[in-house]
Amino acid sequence: MYQNHKFFPFYTSFGDSLLLEGESIQEKEFALMKSYYPETARKIQERVEEECQLLDYEGSRIYDEYPDRLMMRLLGSGILRSLEKEMAAQEIPSGFLEDLVQVLLYQEISRRRCRRKRCRGY
Repeated sequence: MYQNHKFFPFYTSFGDSLLLEGESIQEKEFALMKSYYPETARKIQERVEEECQLLDYEGSRIYDEYPDRLMMRLLGSGILRSLEKEMAAQEIPSGFLEDLVQVLLYQEISRRRCRRKRCRGY
């Protein structure tokens, strides 16, 4: 005889159906805020997204539990070098530009890591 005092219906084992809706709302919000970026920050953000898209695969170093700080800085300096020709005409201090690239890179990697964790399901 089967006696279970804690009934667990089968349909509760399915994933949260509102998760995808919440994520799409969050992506729309992020796209809206990105549209408000100044032109320089928008160019940097586009380049950062391109670089992160190349590193967005299973087992990538950006998804390590503790990403290597040197690797992150080298990735940011590589992006900065690719942008130097475009940004040379503008009078932006190089230290500020380097900091902006690093911040936008870390934010993009953090966003991708959070999205990956939510989609994995374990």
